[in-house]
Amino acid sequence: MANTQLQKHEFLSREQLIYLFDRFSALISQPDVKKRIVDAVNDKQEPVAVTTAIQEGICLEMGVDPGFGLSCLGKLNITYENDQDLMIRYYRFVANEELACDEAELEPEEFAEKLNSQQKLQEQQLEMLKYMRKFHLDDQSAILEKLHLQLEDANFDSDASVLSSDQIQEIVRRRVSPSFEPRMNQ
Repeated sequence: MANTQLQKHEFLSREQLIYLFDRFSALISQPDVKKRIVDAVNDKQEPVAVTTAIQEGICLEMGVDPGFGLSCLGKLNITYENDQDLMIRYYRFVANEELACDEAELEPEEFAEKLNSQQKLQEQQLEMLKYMRKFHLDDQSAILEKLHLQLEDANFDSDASVLSSDQIQEIVRRRVSPSFEPRMNQ
């Protein structure tokens, strides 16, 4: 396909993005692709260079200019911020890429430990979400806002992605009876 025929305008559609995410997930789970990523690490290259090349190849398959397609990925959270399903798929795509790179870079024991830690974190997040459901929707929004601020303050470190039940109760309690804050003298 000639380069002039590649899509370079109009943000990628939801269907194109889903295809990209699914195709990428299928490819990076294949043994030969995993070996390619490991070989890159052994050659002192960044594994993300291989995963990026894979994403560029998928863009070409779809008839999309690779640079344009990757730039769309960088802006996806703004363009599709209200599409919860697509955002979940996007974060899974990002996590899959990170996991493929970690698997190539870490020793088998380290990788298994990281997977175990991630699984424990996901279990904690699930328990937090189950607990949150017991509260009114306005309270849930306040809890999620607090969680978002906590994540921002921690530079989106995954360890900051969980609130304890005590923290959640405190957020709800403060919403019900906000603390008195005196005005500053002018």
